[in-house]
Amino acid sequence: MRANAARGTIDVLCKATGPGLSALVQKPIGELVSMTGPIGEGFKPHPHRPRTVLIAGGYGVPPMIFLAEQLKQRTDANWKPLVFMGSELPFPFSTRPSTIMVEGMPDGTIAALNFLDEQGIPSRLSSRSDFPGCHDGVITELAQAWLSTLDKTTLNEVELFACGPKPLLRSATEVAKQFSVPCQVSMEETMACAVGACEGCNLSVKTPRGLEMQRVCVDGPVFDAYSVFD
Repeated sequence: MRANAARGTIDVLCKATGPGLSALVQKPIGELVSMTGPIGEGFKPHPHRPRTVLIAGGYGVPPMIFLAEQLKQRTDANWKPLVFMGSELPFPFSTRPSTIMVEGMPDGTIAALNFLDEQGIPSRLSSRSDFPGCHDGVITELAQAWLSTLDKTTLNEVELFACGPKPLLRSATEVAKQFSVPCQVSMEETMACAVGACEGCNLSVKTPRGLEMQRVCVDGPVFDAYSVFD
């Protein structure tokens, strides 16, 4: 979810589901754990498209926080990350009415994550659970509504990034196609070894050579959306 090179720290957000994660979250502060990484291919923002639209749903929220904060720190372009996050459960972070105005946002959609707002990173939240200040609907609908307010010149600076359940990724790809903008998606598959040996997380990907089976753990998890979804 976060990384601070100066402090030498990373933050990981997880839900205590099942015996493995339950044991992990019960470890006392200061105990050492063994990790392997980084593995695979991450998001690759392109400087000529600095208006990055980050779309996250549910467990896809933490990686988008990481991407937004990393973009905010980069100096190779005038990055303008805008984060859209959706959840049907209460968000695991403090929210508040945003102090950052975003032109073209639907009326009443003002809820944002506290710590992103404090960093000057605009975010907007969506839910069908009637949370205050959230857009009433799925998060890709909110992104679609905002993108529809942009002119062609501005759209030429936009790139979409999506992380979350597969239906959200497919929907984000459809939104990208509608506005003819590039899109990268972080795919979810069950990973047994996570180092590319077992090939249990293979995914059919369109390449210049035709369809190929690629491993989500090492060839991904991030793929060009158009290569994964028709």
